[in-house]
Formats: sequence, structure tokens, C-alpha cells
Amino acid sequence: MNTTQRFGVAAALVAVSALASVLAAPSLPDTLVTHWNAAGEPDGTMAKTTALALLPALSAVFVALFAVLPRLDPLGENVADFRASYDWFVVLFAAFMTLVHGGVVAFNLGYEFDFTLLILAAVAGLFYYIGILLTHAEQNWFVGIRTPWTLSSETVWQRTHALGGRLFKLTAVVSLVGLAFGDYAVYFLLVPALTTAAVTVAYSYYLYERLDDAGDAAPPGA
Repeated sequence: MNTTQRFGVAAALVAVSALASVLAAPSLPDTLVTHWNAAGEPDGTMAKTTALALLPALSAVFVALFAVLPRLDPLGENVADFRASYDWFVVLFAAFMTLVHGGVVAFNLGYEFDFTLLILAAVAGLFYYIGILLTHAEQNWFVGIRTPWTLSSETVWQRTHALGGRLFKLTAVVSLVGLAFGDYAVYFLLVPALTTAAVTVAYSYYLYERLDDAGDAAPPGA
């Protein structure tokens, strides 16, 4: 399967979201529940037309943006080295958005389930794949852990992404475990995710400084 075909799958998922809106619209109330708190309780609403159009439209915009970004990237040739992994992330992102939209539609049609747990499980799956993507990503300006230090040193980029990949996978696993803890489940995602972000940024700086002291952290092209 090539890039065109993979993006075709992503576009098809966006179309599924749009079709779900069209088919469900006659059976839905004028105002839809569109937001839930950490306990899974509805706490926000939106007009039906807006709610049914929002996520499919956002999905379409993001898929189109993801298609263009490698062409805009000054280091776009590096994206070619992990293009399949990048494309499958786009497909999984489109699937995630379709799942979220489908959950909103199903809930407002009267199906009873914990929407927050559904989203947390989906985010955990997305995070796990991000961990895989990070281990394949080469230096570029749009995908990965982009700090001044990873973008200035290929060595720092590679080592930071190796660590980041493991941490994102661990975050996903911890998030899934957290699903068993009810109202506290969201913290099993937020705390590891924020920790991962802080650790990878700090590690990239530490590694760059250490390599710089050893004379091995020269910027690309230097």
C-alpha cells in the first residue's frame, strides 16, 4: 500500500463520519451532548448542526494538512525515510476522530456507555502508536519531539526519540490500567503524558549540553 492509498483510507474514514452525521440527523434532538467531565457525566452541549459538522470538518482539515506538511518541511526528504509510519499515523488519527464522532452520535441516540472511558482507551491506543512513530522518525520540522536541541543535533534527535518512544508506549499502558479506576482514570493519562513531555524536553537539553561539552553536538551542516 502506497501513500496515496493510505491517505485514501484516511479520507474514507472522514467520509464515514460525515455519513454518520447525515444518517443520524433526523433522529437526534436539536441540542446534543458534546462534552463529558472526568467522571463520565455530560456537562456541555452544542447545537445539532454544529455538533454534527464539527468533527468531520476538523478531520478533513487535519488529514489535508498532514498530506501537505512533508512538502512544506525544509527537511522533507527525511520524512520519506519513515513515510509509511507517518501515513499510518494519519490513518489512525482519522480513525480516532471517527470513533469520537461516532461516540457522540451514539450517546445522543440513546446508547448508554461511559464516553470518557471510551476516549481514554482510544487516546491510549493513539499514544502507543505515537511511541512507534517516534522510534522511526528522522529529523524534520513537523513530526516528533522538536526542541532546539533535537533539531540542532542528529544524535540528540535519535536518542531523545528512542526515549520518547518508550515513554509514550508506557503512558499508553498506564492509561489502559487506569481505566479500572473509574473517576481517577483520566489522571492515569494526564500525569504520565505531562511527565513524558517534561522528561523528553529536559533530556534533549541535557544530552545536547553533554555532547556539546564533548564537541559532538554541532548543528546540521556545520
